[in-house]
Amino acid sequence: MEILVLLIVVFIAVLVFRYFRQRMYLKTLTEDQFREGYRKAQLIDVREPQEFKRGHILGARNIPVTQMKQRLVELRKDKPVYLYCQSGSRAARAAQLLHKKGYKDISVLKGGFKKWTGKIKK
Repeated sequence: MEILVLLIVVFIAVLVFRYFRQRMYLKTLTEDQFREGYRKAQLIDVREPQEFKRGHILGARNIPVTQMKQRLVELRKDKPVYLYCQSGSRAARAAQLLHKKGYKDISVLKGGFKKWTGKIKK
């Protein structure tokens, strides 16, 4: 029983640590904040190609999170990177990978594409 409690405490501590560490390098932007800066940034849709084809933010490039490691050469480290996915979880995973590879200015759209009310291309 004591071991189970200890494991639960350690698990929660790891989750809390990851959450606060992520907040140090990842900016989560509201739609208005995202719209203000995405034209000057590298706008990346990290969803799968079939999702991208059904509709995406105007001007976005599709680099699925599943291909991110192999396609890092397509992204510049000296320009901001704006990421989004359907709801936000895949974009956060992509941001974590970019951070590990030395990217500094990383932002994610809060709520993802499903909350986006701006212009889209289908």
